[in-house]
Order: sequence, then C-alpha cells, then structure tokens
Amino acid sequence: MNRYQDINNYFAKYVNAYAETANKDRKYFTDSFLQKGVPPRSNELWRNFNWNNIIENTYTIKTQPDDFQLSDSVFSCDIQNIDAYMFTFMNGWYVHNNAPLTIFPNGVIIGSFRHATAQYASLIQHYMEQSKKQSHSGMFDMASALYQDGCFIYIPDNVKFTQPIQMVNVVNNSNNLFINMKNLVIVGKNASLSLIHCDDTIQSGHTLINTATELFVEDNAELVYFKLENEDKKTMLINDSTIYQGKKSRVCTFSNVFNGGVVHNSLYSHLLGEGADIDMNGLYLVDKQQNVVNCVSVNHHVENCTSHQLYNGIMDDDSQAGFVGHIYVAQDAQKTEAYQVNHNILLTDRATINTKPFLEIYADDVKCSHGATVGQLDEDAVFYMRSRGICEKNAKMLLMHAFAKEVVDKISIAPLVGYTENLVEKRLSGQTLFCAGCTKVCEQKPIHFEIKMPEL
Repeated sequence: MNRYQDINNYFAKYVNAYAETANKDRKYFTDSFLQKGVPPRSNELWRNFNWNNIIENTYTIKTQPDDFQLSDSVFSCDIQNIDAYMFTFMNGWYVHNNAPLTIFPNGVIIGSFRHATAQYASLIQHYMEQSKKQSHSGMFDMASALYQDGCFIYIPDNVKFTQPIQMVNVVNNSNNLFINMKNLVIVGKNASLSLIHCDDTIQSGHTLINTATELFVEDNAELVYFKLENEDKKTMLINDSTIYQGKKSRVCTFSNVFNGGVVHNSLYSHLLGEGADIDMNGLYLVDKQQNVVNCVSVNHHVENCTSHQLYNGIMDDDSQAGFVGHIYVAQDAQKTEAYQVNHNILLTDRATINTKPFLEIYADDVKCSHGATVGQLDEDAVFYMRSRGICEKNAKMLLMHAFAKEVVDKISIAPLVGYTENLVEKRLSGQTLFCAGCTKVCEQKPIHFEIKMPEL
C-alpha cells in the first residue's frame, strides 16, 4: 500500500466515524471526499504540502461544545478603535448567550452556521446547490462533511453594513483536536460588507484546523475580506476559501500569516458576472521551522473582468514557504485584465521558497501578466543607509518593513493598518515568537523602531 493511500485511509476513518449523513448536504460532501480523497501531489496547489506531520498524531473531534464561560480577557481584541461587531468561536463552536443567531433590524443575520442550516434552510440550500457545481478539493469536502459549526453571515440586498464584522476563531484546549469549520458569507445585490477573520491560539496540543469558507458576492456588491492567522507552532491550519462574484461586484482580500506550525491557504476566485473586479493581497512572515503555503486561483469565466494579485513573503531561519498563483481565462472571457506578482526575501541560506505563478489563457483579447522574485536584502541599499549613519540592524529592518508595507498600505480598514504594522514590527524584530493577535494573552506595549537619523 503506497503512502498516498495511507493518508486517504487515515482521513476516511474520521469521515466514516463522524459524518452526519442524515443531512443531505453533509452526505453529498462525505461521498465526494470518499471518492476524491486528499489532494494528490500531482495537484499543483498541494504539491508542497507535507501530510506526514498530520498523520503522525491521533486527534479528537469534539461533537459537543464545552461549557463556555464568556470572558473579556479571552475575547477582547487588541485592535483599537475598530468599532466592529465581534462573533467568537472556541474550538470550532460558536460562543453565545442563548442566541445562536443575531438578527439586525435591517435584516442582516449573523451567527452559527449549524443553527442557520435549520432556521434558514431554503436560503442556504440555494447557495449550497451553487457550491456543488464547483470542483472543490478533498479537504473542502471533508470540512463540509464534518464541520462542528461555523459562521453564517447574510447581508440582504441594498444594505450597506458600515461597521466591520469580526469573526474570531480561538483554540483553547491542551488535547490534540481535529477542528472542522464551515463558513458561509452572502453579500446581496448592491450591498457591502467588511469582514475580519482571525485565527488565534491560547493553548493547544497538536491541533489540526480544517476550514471551508464560501463567500457569495452578488451583482454590484462590495466585500473587503481581511484574514489574520496567528496560531502557535503546534497548530496545523488548512484554509480553503472560495469567492463567487456577480456583475460589477468588487472584492478586496488580505491574507496575513504571522505564526503557525504548518499553514496551507487556498483561495479560489470565480468571476461569474461581467465587470467583476478582485484585488488579492497577502503577507507571510515565516521563521524557525514554520511552513506556510499560499495558493491563489483566479478564474475569469466572462468578459470585461479584472484581477490583481500581490503576495510578499519574508523567510528566516529554517523556514519553508510556497506560493502557487494560477490565472485561468476562459475562451469567452475577452477583455480580461489579470495581473499577478509574488515577491520573496530569504534572510538565510537555509530558508526556502517554492513559487510558481502560471497562466492558462484561452481568449485572445486579454491583458495578463505574472511574475515572481526571490532574493536577499539589497546590500547596496543597506550600504547606503549605513553611510548615512544608520546601523546595519536598523537598515535591514527598514528594508524589510518597507517590503511588507507594500501590502499593508493596501488595507482599506483604517484601524487595521496601524495594528498590522505593529504586528509586522514585532515579528521582524524577533521580540515575540507568538504574538497574541486578537486575544489578550499578553499586555505588551506597541513596539516602535528607535532609529536616530544623523544630522546632515
């Protein structure tokens, strides 16, 4: 029996034991996973993923939520003045005070996906049928079959939800947990939403988190989706997110990875309506023995759509990172504009990056480009700054900060800009191996560069 079959059998054991096949959607995705299995190495988006670290462990799936005690010290957020509605999840389950779904006067619904499937079955079924028409990865199917809970967000047509919504997923358990989550976000026609999605750890054993997220953005709608990943080194995080866009819709995404043992992010975009636009950005700062892979697939199905991708990464110590960027342009998708770039800095000769941007174009009237760079810090720039009186350490820090700032400056949620810059400074200065992100594990003061410029 080969290694790939061993991995499939390992996960099939959990699916067969825990899948709730009485639910027809869960049954569909259970059968789909058992047929497809985990993504093989021949799949470009998963070529760099190492399954061995996962199957060496035995995990527990919690079929019931713990008796949560809501605590401001756990769920308070360090992001100042963000004025967001916060919805919290602990070990894969929604935490609430007897209100699994919050219904706003304007018709907005936010809360537990598990409860929403019962209370708003016809609404969810409509989007689940659309989801089944797409070819998802086996890990997406597994999360859709095994999910304990997840976040459901519904923004009705013509509703401009001005305050950001923050979804915080926290792991706080010393056991080896296998957490599956299913998130569904619907932004109706002419509606708008800013969503902040944070993954964080207080304490954990060797935790495996597998999350399937789908975001439907209807005609003329707008979505800003900010993803912050700040797990500990024992956590393995698999995120499989898919965005579906209607006519003249606008989406801007940010994926920021600051910590995590093994992280695999897959982000798929389907531009289904003419005039749709998506701007996808990512920043990953990796050190020690961390392994982070970002896979981005943009699919232009119709004409007159635009997409932009910018992913920057800094690798230190013995870390490993990967980037796979795919742009697909269908035969009918004329007048497409699609741009993709991936920049990487290696701080040691032991750090590695595997980057593969590629195009698949079947239309002839398009503007498309892609590229990747891998290198070290510019020694000439370091020399110049040292000649102006800046020490070598601060010179390198300034260059790395400027490199990261290229992505940070594109964040459109104002309070997140300063907060992200502070996390970048902490991360690059090496003052914390694990910064608590959205949970107040520590009370450290913001870190600032202390650089004395010479008098000229």
